[in-house]
Amino acid sequence: MRFDIITVLPNLLDSPFAHSILQRAQKKGLAEIHVHNLREYSSNKQKSVDDYPYGGGSGMVMQIEPFANCIEKLMAEREYDEIIYMTPDGKTLNQDIANAYSAKKNLMILCGHYKGIDQRIRDIYVTQEISVGDYVLSGGELPAAIVVDAVVRLLPGVLSDETSALSDSFQDGLLDAPIYTRPAEWRGHRVPDILLSGNEAKITAWRHEQQLQRTTERRPDLLED
Repeated sequence: MRFDIITVLPNLLDSPFAHSILQRAQKKGLAEIHVHNLREYSSNKQKSVDDYPYGGGSGMVMQIEPFANCIEKLMAEREYDEIIYMTPDGKTLNQDIANAYSAKKNLMILCGHYKGIDQRIRDIYVTQEISVGDYVLSGGELPAAIVVDAVVRLLPGVLSDETSALSDSFQDGLLDAPIYTRPAEWRGHRVPDILLSGNEAKITAWRHEQQLQRTTERRPDLLED
């Protein structure tokens, strides 16, 4: 699976993709992550990519031309399943979206900065607009990294235990049950006896009960459907 990320701050994404699961996925050839410096697609001498907004107002707006140049170059090289713009007013990322993306072959992600990008880029090229929450960040780079992380871990062969991702929170519409590891007792706090019983049927039933309880307490909205 391939990701192409367009950003004015490519170095900001060096660390998220150079460690842990994302690094291993790339080394295994299961995921390709390419980061493109938007300034390289600017036609002016200063390599600037922003300008003042029409109609006045505060902040700067990212220009059409650099984005269009980069997007069209990439589109000439391959077909993209989705061109995603990371924006606070997009659809909130959830597990269902991550699952759907994991079945795709090529995703392009646009990272805004400053006040945002010219609306015409969104109108002409973008196929999906995604948010990581109801708050505003300095740019779309960290949200883009979140999308890539959420998707890559779902790809077959990425996790050493391929069943692990299937039992994550939200995969079945519920939060995950409490989890424990050794020692069985620590400072008077003991792991629930059921988990030490070896009875798989009872453990499965206990975990499901805990999932329902935790979801009811913390995210009742997930049970409304």
